[in-house]
Amino acid sequence: MSKLKIAVIISSTRPTRFGELPAKWIADKVNERPELQAEIVDLRDFDLPFFDEMASNAWMPSANPEAVRWQNKISEFDGYIFVTAEYNRSITGALKNALDQAYVNWNKKPFGAVGYGSVGGARAVEHLRNIGVELQMVPTRSAVHIGGADFAAVHPGFGGTKTIADLEASIGNSANDMLNQLTWWAKATKAARDEDAAVAQAAE
Repeated sequence: MSKLKIAVIISSTRPTRFGELPAKWIADKVNERPELQAEIVDLRDFDLPFFDEMASNAWMPSANPEAVRWQNKISEFDGYIFVTAEYNRSITGALKNALDQAYVNWNKKPFGAVGYGSVGGARAVEHLRNIGVELQMVPTRSAVHIGGADFAAVHPGFGGTKTIADLEASIGNSANDMLNQLTWWAKATKAARDEDAAVAQAAE
């Protein structure tokens, strides 16, 4: 059986962002699992406009070539992990726009989250889960939250000198729970999507 492809999406595009550190950490954890294969997907690599299409691609194809390139990229994956900063109690504008730039490409796939910030990005992750449901995605129950003293200990901007790996006692179990759930749902939804595709092909 081929490996399930998991995108680790960095949600912040700021020059001084923190997200690259937890993204690499969780991608390494994904790649430790024999059934999964992670790829870091950086929103900086996609020059997405603010959503300006006539309609969602649920209703008509998108016209902007960069939006189409983004849709094609996320279509490659069987599941997602959003590395989620919290801005004013929600997800970043860049991530919300990236989610809005596609619809059918997200459908019937699972996602987990690694949140960070003063309360571990918890409020942003909750908003993300609600958005995911509207996109017909399956959010995992467990997520990773890097907050409080742990966040300060690993964030260079706060003088932190530890690595994310040094927080294993605090966040390792949550990461394992999330990846267990993500793996189960990725297998289940891929099997269902493959069955739907086979039925559709047979009907042609």
